[in-house]
Amino acid sequence: MKISILGCGWLGLPLAAQLAREGHTVKGSTTSVEKLAVLRALQIEPLWLQLTPEPKGIGWDYLMDCDVLVVNIPPRLERAGPDFHTAQMRHLIELVKDSPAQRVIYISSTSVYPELNREVKEEDVIYPSQSAAPTLAEAELLIQSLPQAWLVLRCGGLMGYERIPAKYVSGKKNLTTGEVPVNYIHRDDVIGVIKAFLQNPSVWNETYNVVAPFHPTRRDVYLASCTPFGYQPPTFSTAEINPFKIVSSQKLVDKINYPFLYPTPLQFLYQL
Repeated sequence: MKISILGCGWLGLPLAAQLAREGHTVKGSTTSVEKLAVLRALQIEPLWLQLTPEPKGIGWDYLMDCDVLVVNIPPRLERAGPDFHTAQMRHLIELVKDSPAQRVIYISSTSVYPELNREVKEEDVIYPSQSAAPTLAEAELLIQSLPQAWLVLRCGGLMGYERIPAKYVSGKKNLTTGEVPVNYIHRDDVIGVIKAFLQNPSVWNETYNVVAPFHPTRRDVYLASCTPFGYQPPTFSTAEINPFKIVSSQKLVDKINYPFLYPTPLQFLYQL
């Protein structure tokens, strides 16, 4: 299978590397010239491409000549503003819609869901007006407008390996969100889910949440990942009641029967 990955970052690079090891022809883009050699060493055909938001670089047509295009470009809403990612996606859609690419996967985020103090499912956010991140919801709609088969994968907080929850709260005092349930997913499971969908074309043209099925509290997750790596445990305050959401991955389980490698964030694989 010919697979192109737009955005070989923390998720895209190991995804591309694994697919290449399994015998697929993989092309990967990066915005870093220095990273081109890294991709090449992993048997990934490297391309230096940018969306600024206009397409820059040579090889966009070559990237689009594939069976599956994985769009994995972080929106960076805080730094670039919400309009930037929308403009990126509009330019990208123009490139994709008339290209040889047969299927498109868009890596979205569960940040599209507002804090509704209950379990949330895919149908809770269909339009930008329903979303806590309207830019992402609009990007999803653009992907759904393509003539190609598409998938929207709303990933939870990406964790695993050097992304250790305790690292980000070590030594902090009086955290007020300790009782909030987490919506995390291990990077290896995101890769596993994508591979499962590559083998199941009959369940495309749908939006899926990609989240570990168990949702322990932040307190439990933070504390569980402190001791093994020497982080100072944070302290917690229960003075505030925080809004929350529990993102359901039941649709994913029902449609492809995916067996999670790490069903609970309390047992994620981490490495310093």
